[in-house]
Amino acid sequence: MELLNLTAIEQNVLIASIMGDGEITKIYPGSRRKNNSYREHFSIQQLDYRIWKYNLLPSYFYFNSRNTLLLSPSLPLFTELFPRFYNVDGNKVISDEMLKLCNLPIFLTTLFLDDGSLSITVDKNKLKKRIYLTPHIYLYLQCFSREDLSKLQTHIFSTFSIEMRLSKRKDGFGYVLKTTKVSETLKFLQLVYNEASDCPSMFYKTNWDFRFEKEISRYRESHPEYAVIASSSERNKNYSEEECNQIRLMKSQGFTDKTIAEKLGRSYWSIVYKWREIRET
Repeated sequence: MELLNLTAIEQNVLIASIMGDGEITKIYPGSRRKNNSYREHFSIQQLDYRIWKYNLLPSYFYFNSRNTLLLSPSLPLFTELFPRFYNVDGNKVISDEMLKLCNLPIFLTTLFLDDGSLSITVDKNKLKKRIYLTPHIYLYLQCFSREDLSKLQTHIFSTFSIEMRLSKRKDGFGYVLKTTKVSETLKFLQLVYNEASDCPSMFYKTNWDFRFEKEISRYRESHPEYAVIASSSERNKNYSEEECNQIRLMKSQGFTDKTIAEKLGRSYWSIVYKWREIRET
């Protein structure tokens, strides 16, 4: 199979791209083309990301003159791949054969940057004057059947140890994948940021610190009297006075949030937000 001539990284990026924003073009009757090709539409605002992707597959991709399409020549590779990604009705499918090759973090990163979103649920507590922000990851892959998404859901968990759930939609085949726990969202973001830290135009999706600061700035203007706090899986697990004193002591001694979290058996983000709360009181 032609695909196996690519490096493991190239295989993962290409498979994720075909599952995501890309498509393998059809060969219509009467066409002079002998082979299929790859095509990916995008807006000029996403050019930097497409350049990042191009640099992972420079031997196969090129841009059109207006920088609105990422393309490939007609190649036996894509002719071979076409029946592995499309059924007889022309709908995209997820094959076990292709999924077995997708075992690198760059696969999940590419899929997320193509068709994913970092969504934030806002909960305002008027009594305490606090705004809680809860991040969720969505993979908008409603072009796939529920069965295929269930297969992908299982693969993501078994390969990357990230738990996602099926969520209903009104378009496509009616379902997308999403994280429902803050801990899983942060785990997801850590994975993709490690892979795409050299693509700053996508930090609004991959870098939670960057995105959280943007949200703080926005609410500081619209709700200056409120404290903006990121929810964590331990939001409702109260800290004892002893734990708070331990945090104060370790902070005064110069220990990092990570070290304090390990000492107290708490998550890193829980310590970050608790320290912010302690300083404000």
